[in-house]
Amino acid sequence: MKSVKIYGPGCQRCDTTEKMVRDVAATLGIEVTIEKVSDAKSIALAGVMSTPGVAVDGTLVHAGGLPDAAKLEQWLTA
Repeated sequence: MKSVKIYGPGCQRCDTTEKMVRDVAATLGIEVTIEKVSDAKSIALAGVMSTPGVAVDGTLVHAGGLPDAAKLEQWLTA
């Protein structure tokens, strides 16, 4: 099972990123747990300078704008 954290203030892009992660995981048949982190201090401590940020299994893999679906597949299968 993959652990995914989505960093952001709860904006539309953050919600869209969560849906993208869920959709890609479902397509790949991968179980994921998703945690949304909206606390500004926690976002900064994670190294996210632009939201939404995405961390997979504790590694920050994306920050700023919507992630690419192909890259999401790579991150979830790595």
